[in-house]
Amino acid sequence: MKANVWTRDPLLRSGRHRHASHSFAAAILVLSILLSSGLAGCGGPSAEELAAIDYAPLPGGDWEVSTPAEQGLDPMLVTKLYHNAEQSETLYGLLVIKNGHLVAEKYFHKGSVARQDNRQSVTKSYVSALVGIALEQGCLTSLDQPFLDFFPEYADQIEDPRKEQITIRHLLQMRSGYPWEESHPDLWEGLLTGDFLGMMVHYPLVSDPGAEFHYSNVSSHYLAVIVARACSTDLKSYAQEHLFSPLGATVGFWRQDWEGYYLGFTEIEVTARDMAKFGQLYLDDGKFEGNQIVPAEWVRDSLLTYSEDAWDYSVGRNWRDSGYGYQWWSVRAGDHRYNLAWGHGGQQIALVDDLDLVVVATADPLYGQVGDGPWQLEKVNLNLVADFIASLPGK
Repeated sequence: MKANVWTRDPLLRSGRHRHASHSFAAAILVLSILLSSGLAGCGGPSAEELAAIDYAPLPGGDWEVSTPAEQGLDPMLVTKLYHNAEQSETLYGLLVIKNGHLVAEKYFHKGSVARQDNRQSVTKSYVSALVGIALEQGCLTSLDQPFLDFFPEYADQIEDPRKEQITIRHLLQMRSGYPWEESHPDLWEGLLTGDFLGMMVHYPLVSDPGAEFHYSNVSSHYLAVIVARACSTDLKSYAQEHLFSPLGATVGFWRQDWEGYYLGFTEIEVTARDMAKFGQLYLDDGKFEGNQIVPAEWVRDSLLTYSEDAWDYSVGRNWRDSGYGYQWWSVRAGDHRYNLAWGHGGQQIALVDDLDLVVVATADPLYGQVGDGPWQLEKVNLNLVADFIASLPGK
């Protein structure tokens, strides 16, 4: 159901009052816990400040809503999450889904329930799903097929014979040998020119295919073009028909390259709630409302770790043992290991399988901004989610 319809439905308007009563009850519970435990007035937020935090889900017909307590989450921990969220300068939205129920939702700054923004590299995880669907449909025959089979116009320009060994699987795992574009100014400048397909010829390999992990945006773009060419379609139409529509979701603007191919590494625009649906789809082994949208085996293979210690830069005390699957990250926080679709600025779809939990964060995409300043802003949002997950008791 579209967002602009929700507030016109009297049943949904009455739902707002139901959720508000849940929120009021939760606030009273938080206040009583604080007062009884003597935590009020110890230098942190006051009992009144925490009790005033409202994270009740907005009315709408696309999610079953509940409360943290009803789904086995400690309301105090959720309240602290949203208190901390209010300290972020760039956060747009924060959603918590437990046991398939939307239990917490709030928007900040420019964020709103209907807002579609650039989700940056979260795009990569969507593209990974489309590769799995294309494989299931027979457009692709094997992950071990050389990627150059899909780019015959460049075959006679390749000088490094190792590039002929790069497979679809290598691209998915970020083990193609192509370099991380931010590792050198010339590489970054090349990325900004937009000649993405030509880069397969001009970009040097920094390792043998399959040997090492190197985060590579062009590798993800090649996956997107491969799906489009193999399935004889454009990627956005394919995604809407085979992934978004079955989820009751909509893909918005999606930037194209010079040749008209939709970018495989960035600039997909979706709402926070639709991101949550995608996350829940992966927690449910690719199934939604009884329909198998993404093959279950593909979901499991995508969330495995093929590269350990994939992110070398310090994030925070609860961000440990980062790994990489098929265009999905994995992180250890406290007693939990979670999978992560991660985009610049702190866009996140975090999957905590052992708790049947999805956390979605949307943020200012910091378009075109790189360096230490933007990274510090991004880390606030990454740590917000990681600290929350670390605070949750293990089973």
